[in-house]
Amino acid sequence: MDDFFMTDATPPAAAAQPPQKDHGRAGRDLKAAVASAVVLLAAIGASLYFWKPAFMLIVAAAVVVAVWELRKGLLAQDIDLPEQPLMVGGVAMVVVAYVFSAEALVTATAVTALVIMLWLLRRGVDGYVKNATASVFTLIYLPFLGSFVALMLAEGGDTWTGGGLDDDGVAGIITFILVTIASDIGGYFAGVLFGKHPMAPVISPKKSWEGFAGSLVACLAAGWALVVYLLDGDWWVGLCLGLIAVVMATLGDLCESVIKRDLGIKDMSQVIPGHGGLMDRLDSILATIAPIWLLLHYAVF
Repeated sequence: MDDFFMTDATPPAAAAQPPQKDHGRAGRDLKAAVASAVVLLAAIGASLYFWKPAFMLIVAAAVVVAVWELRKGLLAQDIDLPEQPLMVGGVAMVVVAYVFSAEALVTATAVTALVIMLWLLRRGVDGYVKNATASVFTLIYLPFLGSFVALMLAEGGDTWTGGGLDDDGVAGIITFILVTIASDIGGYFAGVLFGKHPMAPVISPKKSWEGFAGSLVACLAAGWALVVYLLDGDWWVGLCLGLIAVVMATLGDLCESVIKRDLGIKDMSQVIPGHGGLMDRLDSILATIAPIWLLLHYAVF
């Protein structure tokens, strides 16, 4: 989420793109951003409350859209991902992780990688290594990391009928989402109001250490409260969760910023009004879900 603390400056290559509307230090259209976020959260909340397999449909759809966005961005550097096997294999990985286990996810990932490499043989020799390398990178970055959301939801059992806060998997997903939102909100407002010292000037000039501090405070508070009162876990687990969330969210944000700068684009797409592309929302989520699942799996569930 490249506007966690303060949004990225427009990359040099974006000069050829149409002029962007100036939204001030906020860096985005707040009305559109809030409206989009409310709609997305309402859909997620309804699926988790009434029938949690519906949430897996949202995750699978997100994987498909994210693969499409990344392929579109990589084409700027003449890298052509085989989107069909990536999309089909990515959805299969999410389903396998949800229905079976982490071990099954590893197997599904390996099989999908082999299928992709075989698929690319049809294109011939030229560009094979480049496209195959980018494809395996995409496979790990998007569906593999995204499948940990499925592993989290599966913690509650009742794979096909569960839902509601009494389900451990649902509670884990809510905890994960809310602590990520806390990082976004805390860092965003602290960065906008107090941001003066850039964190990574070359990668993201407007991202500040003050924003990181705001994100840290918000994540620690949210992690502690959610683990203690929603998951009935120990307070120290909540603090560890908050610390993991803020560090990994920041790293995920910076990594996606590097990708976009290397490709010479500002946003992966414009599918979410006020936010840009789906990948611009998933960067921190993808980075945080695996370590948060690992912590909760062994320390709470």
